[in-house]
Amino acid sequence: MAKPYIPYAADLLPSAIKQPLVNNYLSFTDGNNDFAQQYLPEIYEQEVERYGNRTISSFLRMVGAELPMTSDQVIWSEQNRLHVSNNTGVTLSVADGVVTMTSTDAYRVNQTVVITDGYNTAKGIISVVTSATAMTVNPYTVNTWDLAGFTNDQAVSIFVYGSEFAKGTDGMVGAIQPAFTQFNNSPIIIKDKYQISGSDASQIGWVEVAAEDGTSGFLWYLKAEGDTRLRFEDYLEMAVVEGELASAAGGVSAQTVTAAAGGWTATVNPKGTEGMFAAIQARGNVYQNFDASQGIDDFDQVLKQLDTQGSIEENMLFVNRSTALNFDDMLGSVSQGGYGGTAYGVFENSEEMALNLGFSGFRRGSYDFYKTDWKYLNDASTRGLADNIGGVLIPAGTSSVYDQMLGTNIRRPFLHVRYRASEADDRRMKSWLTGSVGGAYTSSLDAMEVHFLSERCLCVQAANNFVLFTQTQDV
Repeated sequence: MAKPYIPYAADLLPSAIKQPLVNNYLSFTDGNNDFAQQYLPEIYEQEVERYGNRTISSFLRMVGAELPMTSDQVIWSEQNRLHVSNNTGVTLSVADGVVTMTSTDAYRVNQTVVITDGYNTAKGIISVVTSATAMTVNPYTVNTWDLAGFTNDQAVSIFVYGSEFAKGTDGMVGAIQPAFTQFNNSPIIIKDKYQISGSDASQIGWVEVAAEDGTSGFLWYLKAEGDTRLRFEDYLEMAVVEGELASAAGGVSAQTVTAAAGGWTATVNPKGTEGMFAAIQARGNVYQNFDASQGIDDFDQVLKQLDTQGSIEENMLFVNRSTALNFDDMLGSVSQGGYGGTAYGVFENSEEMALNLGFSGFRRGSYDFYKTDWKYLNDASTRGLADNIGGVLIPAGTSSVYDQMLGTNIRRPFLHVRYRASEADDRRMKSWLTGSVGGAYTSSLDAMEVHFLSERCLCVQAANNFVLFTQTQDV
């Protein structure tokens, strides 16, 4: 009968001291061993939404529209003012009543005008039009303009309020032709890409991942691809909000790009695009250091400025947290209450609809305002970093513009996106796969590449009705 094998005694002897031996335990210093390979870890299978819904887009979907275009440039025409006036570069000679101006305006003989220096105001009639920039105006109630309180060659403002003719005279000489101002913008091409190798695309993870768009699973690339898509969608909005036109003195005017693989170089000359902030700064109203918490008077200054422009009754306020709280304090200090008396016309006269979309309404003077938080201004990874923009006021509704293609006036939202599209290619939001992973078999690359592309720009029409609230002038 065979005897059982008995190991050498030396193999069974315990150590003289208590200590772990490398031959008794898994090594955590050699190879790729880790804790999870020895013991079953207590791992939560769900990601924690540390920053909540991280996307910041939706602003433009609330206030505008997206419309196709087929050109490298979109041009629109905006009406000039109806009445004849001038408040810059105008001087008055008190002795002979000669008014000179730097710009050309359609003043005509026998028109009656109001002249003011901000303190003194008097009326007169145009007797002679010497040129497009010079004319003689005789005062009605005094012999010379100095007797009405004006000083010689001082800066004044002037506007036409009517005309006066003697009996049996000819009619007005000349006519005023309607004028308009053209504006334009050009689209930019925005791109992004996500790439993952075939091996990593097949890797199963411990944690179930989920994206804001509802994508979930234990394949990490699903999360990464979904995040790339959401990030790109945010860029589509951020690019047209923050967009800047390149100037001749800008550093990007001769930007050189070197291809990573091919070794060739090219001068790309980025032209940029005019974003919303830039458009308001150039053609709109910038209110610096606005503080609604100081009371209603500060906000009334905004209303007075709106009165001088289109006086559009319904307006939307997109503000950061501090400005929103300031508005709440301001409205709470008004004895009549904060949010009563609003028509909610933008929301089909439904207060419930407005509240469901995160808007609160209030009325001041003849204006209705709908206020909501703008996440983009609060997020610490976007404008919340700078914290120098308190919000924007955007007129609601549409404006009438002349469409060059249609040859007629059409209605467009004051703020809207134009994207390149035709029967050949729709470039509003393109995405496609390349490589040899994920169902695409376009090359020998052992990876999946998800490409994103859009070509678009923003049209800010009637920017004179927009207000940008800033803490500093430089945004």
